Amino acid sequence: MTIDIRHLGRVDYEPTYAAMQSFTSERSLQPPSDIADQLWICEHPPVFTQGLAGKAEHIFMPGDIPVVQTNRGGQVTFHGPGQVVGYPLIDLKRAGYFVKEYVYRIEEAVIRTLLYFGVTGHRVAGAPGIYVRLEDPFGHSPLEQRPRKMERATELGSEPIRFAAGSDPKSSGPDFTGLGKIGALGIKVSRNCTYHGVSLNVAMDLEPFSRINPCGYSGLQTVDLSTIGVSVGWAEAADVLSQKLATYLAP
Repeated sequence: MTIDIRHLGRVDYEPTYAAMQSFTSERSLQPPSDIADQLWICEHPPVFTQGLAGKAEHIFMPGDIPVVQTNRGGQVTFHGPGQVVGYPLIDLKRAGYFVKEYVYRIEEAVIRTLLYFGVTGHRVAGAPGIYVRLEDPFGHSPLEQRPRKMERATELGSEPIRFAAGSDPKSSGPDFTGLGKIGALGIKVSRNCTYHGVSLNVAMDLEPFSRINPCGYSGLQTVDLSTIGVSVGWAEAADVLSQKLATYLAP
């Protein structure tokens, strides 16, 4: 069964969040074959969203931007105009893969989207999301701290946290030196069905990220395609990301 892609345009966060919850609840009452998987593509007015594991101290200057508590995994992030947000509403049982692979597939879709625009995206062990090298966003050399064989893993809400082989998560953490985060991930799985999702920064006002510790990491720099030299419209980026997500999330 193919994914029904729906482009919502710019929509407020809270009613969209409520709609995802309603859709997921309704499909749990129906036979799995009756409701097709959907992918919602949109952007939001400025809003900070806090995950289940979120700590208040990571939001230190919200100002006039609202803060919304959610039930997704992870810590705080920012959504705003110029950012493509994708909400995959997938029945994982029907799709035939588990949460860890689901997260991997979402990250791969973002990496392939960046590659379409000539940018090399990277995974960082222990820190879900997609990152770019600030000095060489177009270079192809792999990161030393990329995820290796997953000898240890834990869950943050519904997000698997990966550690490089041989590393000790109690004594070492991800090193973001020279990196900027361009794609963030936060998901929820209820009765094998997913909601919340992924964001890709295209051309946005990045100042609000300085008011928080993005994803709970102090000093983590956030970038978008525009700041690393890629000029692309929101609609084109949204179209590419939606197609990549539909491809990589297929059963």
